[in-house]
Amino acid sequence: MNPTVWYTIAAILTLVGLLGTILPMLPGVPLVFIGLALAAWVDGFQQVSGWTVALLGFLTATAMLIDFAASAFGTRIAGASRWAFLGAALGAIVGIFFGPIGLFVGPFIGAVALEVWATQNIERSLKAGVGASIGILLGAIAKIALSFTMLGVFALAWWWD
Repeated sequence: MNPTVWYTIAAILTLVGLLGTILPMLPGVPLVFIGLALAAWVDGFQQVSGWTVALLGFLTATAMLIDFAASAFGTRIAGASRWAFLGAALGAIVGIFFGPIGLFVGPFIGAVALEVWATQNIERSLKAGVGASIGILLGAIAKIALSFTMLGVFALAWWWD
């Protein structure tokens, strides 16, 4: 297949991945990684070495761990139960269908709803919702920052030679 086709596929994967750093339904950072690794592979790792791709893989794993940890940390700091964490995740998925506001309000509502259901404590549930929202927001910021770091590392490796 023509290298231009492969580069186009790599670019599309990378762009969809960047979108996925904001939308919870898409595996954003892994798609960015796959797109960049594909672009490196197209020319046999001449422009971007295997070591650089390994570094990008490490950054991908780090982003995924930070995202999970930030969400868990936000709910735990607020003293929430696992139900709030699950509610925040479900709320994020449902929130996608309500645009950008839904992405922020959905986790809050989900965490509050399941925490109220589990504990019958409104005050604790509201704290859980705030904690879950802050955690998800911090995780999203970390994913975006690491995705752009990956793009920067890739660009430096590409043009360094």
